[in-house]
Amino acid sequence: MPSERSFGLINIGSRGSQLALWQAHWIQARLEQLGQQCRVEIIRTTGDKITDVALSEVGTKGLFTKEIEESLLAGAIDIAVHSLKDMPTELPAGLTLASIPEREDPRDALIGRRLADLSSGARVGTGSLRRAAQLRALRPDLRIEDIRGNVDTRLRKLDEGRYDAIVLALAGLRRLGLESRIAEIFDPGVMCPAVGQGALAVETRDDGGPAFHIAQRLEDFGTRAAVTAERSVLASLGGGCQAPMGAQATVENQTIRLHAILVSPDGAQLIREATHGPVDNAAALGRAVGQQLLAAGGKQILDAVYGAQA
Repeated sequence: MPSERSFGLINIGSRGSQLALWQAHWIQARLEQLGQQCRVEIIRTTGDKITDVALSEVGTKGLFTKEIEESLLAGAIDIAVHSLKDMPTELPAGLTLASIPEREDPRDALIGRRLADLSSGARVGTGSLRRAAQLRALRPDLRIEDIRGNVDTRLRKLDEGRYDAIVLALAGLRRLGLESRIAEIFDPGVMCPAVGQGALAVETRDDGGPAFHIAQRLEDFGTRAAVTAERSVLASLGGGCQAPMGAQATVENQTIRLHAILVSPDGAQLIREATHGPVDNAAALGRAVGQQLLAAGGKQILDAVYGAQA
């Protein structure tokens, strides 16, 4: 059991966006409450540098994590803070998810107008293939257009009239105090969230060192179980963060309930599977749902998606 003492200065690596820094400073504050001195270091990632190409077309795993993880392995930082939904299901050798703190609301939110209030041909912006595919399934009459940039940039583009509405994660809007901009929050049965959405990943070297032990104290058991199930679905489908799939798990009274979707990019085919079981079986439940999605036609969807990206 780690002691209550401080381990000296802990360097926390983060992307430089307003939301990423909010998340890093939130972790910093939690650690400082435990008596740990910390500082935040900004690291620019590949995903931050590529701003003129749709994320679904880039085809690189770890777009928003690779450079941060390299700094972690090199010892330049001690802890990395990520949005869990940005993380591939397989971590680089030598690294581990030391903790996953309590999750924010994982749902998606529509900014601008409610979905039912959008006229035919209205422009809706999203940088997510998952969201775009589900929007096309819900409203094939809309124009779904790509949008890139941080939360402030996307809101500015909406305010400039480039879009009639945009879709963002509710968690990020809440963390930045922007809930007043929300027109509608999607029920997960209508728009299934991304794997790990709303959760933070606190990553360290897998060396049992001081940073690992102090980070472990931020762990939330229920969140870990839920995202383990979700990430197991994604791993069963190939592990790509840009796959047109969503998953959401909830934990109550030692029971985990999981549902997941896989949808063709044009929204024409949507496959939905669900299960429940003991929380200790989170990974196995996720793998089972992933296999069910593949067997129900998901393999053909993924072959088409990844073939188009090749």
